[in-house]
Amino acid sequence: MPRAIATTTDVDRDAMLAFAAPRHQMVLVTARRDGRPQVSPVTGGVDDQGRIVISTYPERAKTTNARRRPEVSVMVLSDDFGGPWLQVDGDCEVLDLPDSVEPLVDYFRAISGEHPDWDEYRQAMRDQGKSLLRVTPTRWGPIATGGFPARLAES
Repeated sequence: MPRAIATTTDVDRDAMLAFAAPRHQMVLVTARRDGRPQVSPVTGGVDDQGRIVISTYPERAKTTNARRRPEVSVMVLSDDFGGPWLQVDGDCEVLDLPDSVEPLVDYFRAISGEHPDWDEYRQAMRDQGKSLLRVTPTRWGPIATGGFPARLAES
């Protein structure tokens, strides 16, 4: 059986966003106080302004870290763990209540479409004290797939 060859495909901003938008499984990397990485599996989406959006709570480590140092990275995964992925680096803005409510509506739409009762959703976000992380992409790597280097694929 032939071995799969690892691939990397350079993409522009539009192609990066097109890749990220339908994929909601992500890994967020922030920096702890000591500079070491804090890694968090998250559900995310892409808003209408091309930012990666992630719902969270104000007391979570990722939120505290993003406030302190807004430079973050997000790994966008495919639903199939062996599928293509993409790393996006960017500047993170933390939105808390009451400013987070309408952006949380945009977050929900980016992931799930329309809600049957937006007033109920907004109230639930207020009741839960939700925050939103918005990552503006500043650079991104290629869309990558795993596998063997080409020199080993035919061995």
